[in-house]
Amino acid sequence: MTGVLGELLITAGVVVMLFLGWYLWLNDAVVGNEQQVAAEEVQEELQERWERGEGVAERPLDPGEPVVSAAPTREGEVFGTLIVPRFGAEWKRSIASGVDVETVLNSFTIGVGHYTETQMPGEMGNFAIAGHRRTYGSAFGDIDQLRLGDKIYVETVDGWYQYTFRGLEYVWPTGVEVLEPVPAAPGVAPTDRVLTMTSCNPRWSTAERIIAYAVYETWYPRGDGPPPEISPLVEAGR
Repeated sequence: MTGVLGELLITAGVVVMLFLGWYLWLNDAVVGNEQQVAAEEVQEELQERWERGEGVAERPLDPGEPVVSAAPTREGEVFGTLIVPRFGAEWKRSIASGVDVETVLNSFTIGVGHYTETQMPGEMGNFAIAGHRRTYGSAFGDIDQLRLGDKIYVETVDGWYQYTFRGLEYVWPTGVEVLEPVPAAPGVAPTDRVLTMTSCNPRWSTAERIIAYAVYETWYPRGDGPPPEISPLVEAGR
């Protein structure tokens, strides 16, 4: 009887380990690939919308000012893509409005969500987004690997916004002040355009949050073509 019980326990342990392996690694790879393919489809759609003149914002009078796309009208609506060369030569993910876990962050086709109370890409203030560090594609699994000067691109129907990584910060889950127009400075009027990426930390825990900050450098109107660094990646998505 003891021998049978021991075999059952061993079998159960193997099953649990296989499930964990699937859930934590294989599932991550499968979902990540699906999110990648979905992002390429979003790129195609953005190009087609621009060609039809749909959802295109008016150009500012100052040619140096970036166009700011209109914010989506409903949560879960995909409005752009995120391209981070540091995360991989072909890495790209869709960006949707909102950070709902089930419909956005755990989505097999999205993975990155925009905090709707923050600004849009290119807008003065803070464009803040979130993604998982582990599971469901691990959109921000390598967020801690970002290095000073890394370029981060946000694509919308109007074009591509180029940000430059400046540094990491670690905060408690209650540290929502990182979402302020000037991160960690409530009530201060913004004078810069900032990109804030948030995820859980450590990798296997939700004990705290890892925050990556990047500052706006320039933008590339869709009619002029994508930034040279990511041109092959953009063209591959068409």
